[in-house]
Amino acid sequence: MKAYHSKEKGIGIVYDNMYLINGARTPFGKLVGSLANISPTDLGILACRSSLEKSKVNPKDIDQTIIANIGQSSTDAYFLPRHISLYSGVREEVPALMVQRICGSGFETIITGVEQIALEKADVTLCCGTENMSLSPTVSYGNRMGYQLGNPNFKDMLWESLNDTAAGYPMGCTAENVAKKHNITRQEADKFGKLSSDRTLAAIESGFFEDEIIPINSTVLDAEGLKPRKVKLPKNVNDFKTDENVRSTTLESLAKLPAVFDKEGVQTAGNSSGIVDGAASVVVSNKEYISKNKLLPLTKIVASASCGIDPKVMGLGPVKAINLLLEITELKISDIGLIEINEAFAAQFIGCEKELGFDRNIANVNGGAIAIGHPLGATGVRLSLTISREMNKRKTKYGIASACIGGGQGTAILFENTNI
Repeated sequence: MKAYHSKEKGIGIVYDNMYLINGARTPFGKLVGSLANISPTDLGILACRSSLEKSKVNPKDIDQTIIANIGQSSTDAYFLPRHISLYSGVREEVPALMVQRICGSGFETIITGVEQIALEKADVTLCCGTENMSLSPTVSYGNRMGYQLGNPNFKDMLWESLNDTAAGYPMGCTAENVAKKHNITRQEADKFGKLSSDRTLAAIESGFFEDEIIPINSTVLDAEGLKPRKVKLPKNVNDFKTDENVRSTTLESLAKLPAVFDKEGVQTAGNSSGIVDGAASVVVSNKEYISKNKLLPLTKIVASASCGIDPKVMGLGPVKAINLLLEITELKISDIGLIEINEAFAAQFIGCEKELGFDRNIANVNGGAIAIGHPLGATGVRLSLTISREMNKRKTKYGIASACIGGGQGTAILFENTNI
């Protein structure tokens, strides 16, 4: 293991013999859709149970559980990591931890899980990101102290999660700043929005996501010695197994949508990431555990990097993170066969594409968050699982998954396919 830190460039680490065994995720439900009333805890339990099953890992073997959840949207949010761990069958003696790097938090569960193994504090870790954005509350901070007559103060926490008060404007405005910096047109943004939709629909049609997504039904989640938890979908929903935000579109219909963040801007509801609910989980371990249990991991986790950038152009975070990742691994962008960059906004992705110089044909090949959606805490896990599976399908040696992060950060992970 070789670590790196620089006040100018960020932090990074190259790992020794760390692996992503396998994983699973829930389908992502659209805002106020089929998953709207399922708590992020329950979504996480469903994803983790299936992840362990797909990985062929006994829950009792897990040494640590690492969970990400950004918007606290259930009354048991304080207990969320612990509850997910216990209801997933992990031993009660095993500790659970929550990590938070906003849109990069899913990646951070993997990074933290791997680093705990590198520190010899674990052999195998359960990693999960979960989010229910539909349940994001309206809150009144300070109401315990009272308020002026006729002047109660309530905030919409979903909106607040998308609004960086330090930068002085919502996340979408940072994408407009990237568009201005790189002269990205509305037509370019809409063209990419359509590409995301087309690729996602093609992936669904081909059955690519069937091995990744677990069907969800109304059920009861039991665990020995614990109170049963009820998962209840709408009455007309059974075997919910397809990402609900995905829809077919045309350039003509996209062109009719109004700009959301700037009257003359490029970002619309049709070329920005969907607000969705869902969870994703993977299991990571060292080589010794894999060899002992005769497991076949999807990918080797080679290195990771995180950095900070100007909040006003936060969407370019993957550029700095990926460049640092390439530097510490002594690779070039041309060595990378597949790339996943979270599609927070079309202009943000295009800006990263222009600065990094990769071929769009190897990036987000099964679509992305514009179509599928971006459940904040789950996205990094979803991207890591998706790219690992696609690398095996294509027999690609190296792949990078990355995301921009609200407030001006970026995170990236380098994966290697050792099955070729």
